[in-house]
Order: sequence, then structure tokens, then C-alpha cells
Amino acid sequence: MNARFDIQIGGAYPPVASVGIVLRDRLDDPVPGKYTICYVNAFQTQEQEANYWRGEHPDLLLKDSSGEYVSDPDWRGEYLLDTSTPARRKGIATIVDGWTGDCARRGFQAIEFDNLDSWTRSGDRLSPADNVALATLLVAHPHANGLAAAQHNAADLGTAGKDEAKMDFAIAEECQRYGECTTYLSAYGNHVVEVEYTDNPRSAYVTACAAQGRKISVALRDREVVPAGEKGYHYEVC
Repeated sequence: MNARFDIQIGGAYPPVASVGIVLRDRLDDPVPGKYTICYVNAFQTQEQEANYWRGEHPDLLLKDSSGEYVSDPDWRGEYLLDTSTPARRKGIATIVDGWTGDCARRGFQAIEFDNLDSWTRSGDRLSPADNVALATLLVAHPHANGLAAAQHNAADLGTAGKDEAKMDFAIAEECQRYGECTTYLSAYGNHVVEVEYTDNPRSAYVTACAAQGRKISVALRDREVVPAGEKGYHYEVC
């Protein structure tokens, strides 16, 4: 996937003309004439939707031994979804399938399921196998609607995302920074897009461009992925 890639999950804006692939939140519109990926937070809640999950589906939220909801320590208001049983995975998939169906109807070409690695923040309450099992359920719906499905991060899974969950490509954040790019490339070949961030040493981006910039799309973005024109915005590709 060597078309230029832009990640816009911090807010939609017109991409530069040379961009061929755009990632946007499921509540935003696809970009006409661009391969647009629909971002879905499928393993954790969005902050603005926390009340919905607590009020309507508290049984699908992961709880600790005290009955408190388990949250992502780095993202306020993002609660982990409970992937630990078949019944809960089916309940989560029913909700997420509605979102991916809407993405399909509105013209997106692919779905990205974020936070596949939520088990790493669960205090051993979830396992990689739990999340792969949910991913397998989730991928079936976009495939049935003619959309591709993307793995987001979770290099620890090796080839399980592709071989077991049947995902089609990967979006790899900071894979050069953390030495994970070869893992994604081994699993998906050149069907990978890479994002590095400006708050890391620039050497990660420069090295990525030299190592795989001719084979896959490599982009450098500001950490908050703010829209063009806002303070802190940075977008660069090689």
C-alpha cells in the first residue's frame, strides 16, 4: 500500500491532492475519490460514548475485582470492553456491526478496528485469544459488505490477525520507533501503512523512510492528529 496515507481521526479536513488513502472516524464522511478507511473503536469505548455503554450495556464493560470499570490509563474515559466470553463477544459484535454497516452504506472502502491490543491494559483479565476471537467476529461483517478490514497495532499477535481473524492489511503506529515493522510486513507483505509521530525522535521517521518508504506508505503526524490549520498540526510523507 504505497499510496500516500493521511490519518485524520483527530478531525476531518480536505487531504492534500497527492494523498490516496485517508483514515477517518466513523462519524465523519468518506473522502470522494480517495480510499477512505472507517475508524471504529471496537475494543474500548470512546470518551463521548462512555455514558451510553455504562447506561445501556454495562455487562459488556470489563470490571475489576471491586466491580469498577477498567479503563485505559492513557485515554481518559475509554473503558475496556469485556471480550472474555463468547456471549459478551457476540454482544459487542452486534453493536459494532451496526457501525460498520453504516460505514459501508456511506461509502467507506475499509474498516479499522482500534485497540485490538486492549488485553495488554486489562491486568490479565483478557487474553490475546479473547481479542482475536472478537476480531474474527468483527471482520466477517465488513467482508460480507464488500469492505476490507485493517488490523491496528497489536504486533504481539504476529500473524494471528491475518491468519485467524482474516484481516486484510495493517495500520502500524510507531512500528519503527518500537522495532515492530518487520512483524507487520512479515504478516501482510506490503499491505501495511505506517504512522510515526513528531514527539518521538525524528530518526524513527527518517529510518522508516529509508527502510520501507518505497514499499509502503510512511507518514509523520503530530501526536494529537489535529486537523490542518490547527495549532500543532504536522503532516509529512516520504
